[in-house]
Amino acid sequence: MQLSAPVAIVTGGASGMGAATARLLAREGYRVAIVDKGSEQGNAVADEVGGVAHIGSVADSAFCAETVGSVLATFGRIDVLINAAGVIVRATAANTTDEQWREIFSVNVDGVFFMSRAVIPSMREANKGAIVNFGSIWGSVGAAGHSAYAATKGAVHQLTKSMALEHARDGIRINAVCPGEIRTPMLASERLRPPTEDELAELADATVPMGRLGEPEEVAAVVAFIASDAASYMTGSMVTVDAGFTAR
Repeated sequence: MQLSAPVAIVTGGASGMGAATARLLAREGYRVAIVDKGSEQGNAVADEVGGVAHIGSVADSAFCAETVGSVLATFGRIDVLINAAGVIVRATAANTTDEQWREIFSVNVDGVFFMSRAVIPSMREANKGAIVNFGSIWGSVGAAGHSAYAATKGAVHQLTKSMALEHARDGIRINAVCPGEIRTPMLASERLRPPTEDELAELADATVPMGRLGEPEEVAAVVAFIASDAASYMTGSMVTVDAGFTAR
């Protein structure tokens, strides 16, 4: 890998859409730093893409600052930040505990804020950079039974827009990708039991206009575009990748 190659940090890079994005960016010539709380998977993906792994929680502001400092010390630059780390709570507002509420906000919102705040000074100094946050269709429309998750993604959308305006003249573009129903570990998590393939197919047929679940690689392709210079006139955008779900 050439020392002049761009550098990307991908949080939540050990699985799902984060891992798919890390793999795609590596194929496109990026040096990639994986940030994830899962040490085994995080190190495995980092080894696969020829990158480095930083194991810890994005909910910890000190860890985020240390990670960014370490990446800058190792690579000398940060061109792209992908904030893909996230968790979900499958509960109504009335049935969401204090602990669940605090945890989901600490990862889904605080993590985006802490990582973005940490990389912005170096991007501002370089007068160039791109941040892509992972929002969700549930940040734009209601999600009965997932109130806390929807609230966090709505917060990510507004944080994305506000930061984009704050740094529009600093050479830093900040956008969000808003996936729909994607075949990832999160889709099956926090349920009484993992759904079968038949049940996932029924879910897609009943709720997705295209009649199928999305694949992580399909979202990663959009993320890579938004992060690239090909999207140089985009900032503050919420880019929906949902097979027409919110078009209704």
